[in-house]
Amino acid sequence: MSGKRQSVLVVDDHPAFRASLRRLLESEGYSVVGEAGDGIAAVRAASQLQPDVVVLDIQLPDIDGFEVADRIEAAAMDTVPAIVLVSSRDRSDFGPLLDSSRIRGFVSKSELTGEALSELLR
Repeated sequence: MSGKRQSVLVVDDHPAFRASLRRLLESEGYSVVGEAGDGIAAVRAASQLQPDVVVLDIQLPDIDGFEVADRIEAAAMDTVPAIVLVSSRDRSDFGPLLDSSRIRGFVSKSELTGEALSELLR
């Protein structure tokens, strides 16, 4: 990754996963600027923090990640952040939804690394 560190908002309803992902991303050069545990908080945080990237769990307790991504995009003032959806489920479980979405990409939680994120952001 060259130039300025990319800012990231981490959205997942499991605090332990958020903390682990924060450590992983920060160790690989990203700047984690915030965390959210549900969809409504994610939309609010994305609007306030204006991160470069949102790592967004699909299965949240209030609204799903696809709806959150749509709301973040609709609320974006200047630049829409790159949205990467994650899930403990396999990509094939979401096939058509992922294909019709305007997200940057999808990564299984088990394969989520700074390098995997960088690949999607190129």
